[in-house]
Amino acid sequence: MDGRLAAAPEGPTIAPGAPEAGAPQRDLRELVGELRRIVGDEWVYTQEHQLRTYESDGLLQYHAIPAAAVLPGTAEEVRDVVRACARAEVPFVARGAGSGLSGGALPVEDGVLLVLSRMKRILDIDLENGRVCVEPGVTNASVTAAVAPGYFYPPDPSSQIVCSIGGNVAENSGGAHCFKYGFTTNYVTGLELVFPDGEMVQVGGYELDPPGYDLLGAFVGSEGTLGVATKVWLRVVPAPETVRTLVAFFDSTHQAGETVSEIVQGGVVPGAIEMMDAKAIEAAEQAAKAGFPMRGAALLVELDGSERECEARFEQISAICERHGSDDVRVARDEDERQRFWKARKAAFAAMGRISPNYFVQDGVIPRTKLPEVLDRIAALSDEYGLVVANVFHAGDGNLHPLVCYDGSVEGEAERAEELSGLILEACLDAGGSITGEHGVGVDKKKHMPKMFGEADLDAFQRLRCAFDPAGLANPGKVMPTPRLCGEVPGPYRQHPLEAAGLADRF
Repeated sequence: MDGRLAAAPEGPTIAPGAPEAGAPQRDLRELVGELRRIVGDEWVYTQEHQLRTYESDGLLQYHAIPAAAVLPGTAEEVRDVVRACARAEVPFVARGAGSGLSGGALPVEDGVLLVLSRMKRILDIDLENGRVCVEPGVTNASVTAAVAPGYFYPPDPSSQIVCSIGGNVAENSGGAHCFKYGFTTNYVTGLELVFPDGEMVQVGGYELDPPGYDLLGAFVGSEGTLGVATKVWLRVVPAPETVRTLVAFFDSTHQAGETVSEIVQGGVVPGAIEMMDAKAIEAAEQAAKAGFPMRGAALLVELDGSERECEARFEQISAICERHGSDDVRVARDEDERQRFWKARKAAFAAMGRISPNYFVQDGVIPRTKLPEVLDRIAALSDEYGLVVANVFHAGDGNLHPLVCYDGSVEGEAERAEELSGLILEACLDAGGSITGEHGVGVDKKKHMPKMFGEADLDAFQRLRCAFDPAGLANPGKVMPTPRLCGEVPGPYRQHPLEAAGLADRF
């Protein structure tokens, strides 16, 4: 008998819909048997040692073991698996590469984990129209590789060699080049979807802006709470004529932040503006060995476009860096050196393990004009809590990724790190920003949602979610700050602001 299914005399159990204390329990063995018939025995995992692989995503502070993991190979198998879960009233969570950093792919205990990593075919390439159609398990970097050298896919998370397009769609991922080129939502032109009841539909396709309501906009960034994408149509763009990259070193992040503000205020739109502080440089240099000096901050700026424009703008940016205190501006001499610069930047997250046994990855957004003061605030909080905070982020659009370092073996330190992490998000909100830019809310940030949204906003989110998933089966327990059943959503009536002001009869 399967290890997980033998854990109790009646097998793993779950209450229908959202679990409640004292709710009747149900046996999942019949459902697991149906999943085996759909995808084959070899693609349904129920042994605990198999399921441990999937107990968390990239945010290791949260973990849970599902009753079963199923790996469908086709869109039709995804549809049939979701239908089986809907009939059994068993929750499911869709998972791609598991590289997310908000607990968005955290399994539901005694639920089903729908792992889409087998679905990694590029189905169509239409470069005449700048379109590609892929399955959700295709890696981000594979899209550009498939259309190079003439075209590329701009969204490029640091994990792009492993993260999947399906996960990018779920979280509306960005990356280093989002300042100029935008996020995943700007490149998705169509989706084939399986709704939580098992219905399969197509929204959009090859056209860029289909008529009607923007269901694509609702689905991209919905973190798996509205259904599962089984095909994704993407827009790709022509590769630029020239790419020029420099890295400038400063004594402080304050100087580097002021440099970013002047670059953007000067009308320059670089392909990327990335910043790393001293601790991030230290970690990245140990991993990438790019030859970066141990300074207070490094600012990586990349320009792309025509040769003439890049040349003129490059001189302007170099002068701005020097004006704000950089005495070391290095220009990549060739593609190899450019790749070394980027290797150091993209190694920063993983490399933090070289200088800290544990760390929280945070993801807040601020107006870029507030960079210097918010970075100063983070430094003050770091000193107050006695914990190192390394900063590496997309400076061009103010998307911060502070890494709160701690030692989990020291009693109470993990809790202090989490508290500090929350205060950093509050600093972002105080500056007029957001609690997330590209990592999503998941389970990690849902407790912060009321700090950014009022009850009316949260009710609106819940109504949208219930319209797609009235049974509450798709990725439950994510995004919303407290568990809510669809029947608990207040009635649709809200007094109009004009009514409240006694002005309704004037319009």
